[in-house]
Amino acid sequence: MKQEQWVSLLGLANRARKLISGEELVIKEIRNGKAKLVLLALDASSNTEKKIFDKCAYYKVPIKRVENRSILGQAIGKEERVAVAVLDNGFAQKLQTLLD
Repeated sequence: MKQEQWVSLLGLANRARKLISGEELVIKEIRNGKAKLVLLALDASSNTEKKIFDKCAYYKVPIKRVENRSILGQAIGKEERVAVAVLDNGFAQKLQTLLD
């Protein structure tokens, strides 16, 4: 049940154009200070994982892990996505609560 909640909230954030997906774009938004929360798939490559964790740590962006890239992609109606950045405080806070 919990999974459905965050998945539908992520879909909502996507329709509201409050998130960005794809590794490079996510890193760019972290750098710009626009990312409020980063969701990273557990099946991300170790290279991608390190890059995103390091960026998030440096820019103090919270990061949450989600089961896999398929779920992440499905949630936003796209093909598989390894990383998604939430650009809105409200959505970010609610997602963090659901993913805790």
